[in-house]
Amino acid sequence: MGTALYKIILAYNGTAFAGFQRQAAARTVQAELETALEKLDWQGSTVLAAGRTDAGVHARGQVISFHLDWKHSPENLRNALNHYLPNDMAVQSAGEVPMDFHPRFDAKWRHYRYRIYCQPVRDPLRADFAWRVWPGVQVDRMNAAAADLIGSRDFRAFGSPMTEDGGTIREVFQATWSCDGDEFYFDITANAFLYHMVRRIVFALVTVGQNQAPISVVAEGLTNGELALTGLAPSAGLVLEAVGY
Repeated sequence: MGTALYKIILAYNGTAFAGFQRQAAARTVQAELETALEKLDWQGSTVLAAGRTDAGVHARGQVISFHLDWKHSPENLRNALNHYLPNDMAVQSAGEVPMDFHPRFDAKWRHYRYRIYCQPVRDPLRADFAWRVWPGVQVDRMNAAAADLIGSRDFRAFGSPMTEDGGTIREVFQATWSCDGDEFYFDITANAFLYHMVRRIVFALVTVGQNQAPISVVAEGLTNGELALTGLAPSAGLVLEAVGY
């Protein structure tokens, strides 16, 4: 059959990882995946990913591609990789793609979800996957502020580009909060994101939701290029849900 290009959808619990990207002396998602691939006689030097999640950030729909000489079905590839991967990682699906496919540059949108819960005391069973916020929040205030994120805007107040000469214009298609009991979910979809962009946005919106900042703080940050609030929501609440092509 020869070498083909494969795309996989990878889920992982980011708690015990120092991020996605391979590092010399730390456990990373990329290193674990490449180690599993090597056991399938993978001859490549690096896999390509749709995005590089930070330490502690989770994924349900990370997209990764690699070349592999595989003589069995894509389903068997998924199962073989899962056999070698650690328990905090799992390939959800695998399939062949055209040889010019690139998981990062071909992506049309990325969807993240951030989860918080509002309780006066910590909940150890939710600590790895949500940010405990107290005092509680007003979801209407957060949604009013989030509405200003929609559109093609300069988000330099909320993050930095991945490269020194990179731009800071991004287009946000969706930015909404929903609630279920004491839990609140922020869903944001954009063509791409700056470094720490989602976590800075969440921190600002939660501060607004606690009535500790005006609803206008987001719009003013976008206009001025500087955010009146300094803070970063914890990584544990963030999940890369899906990437669209």
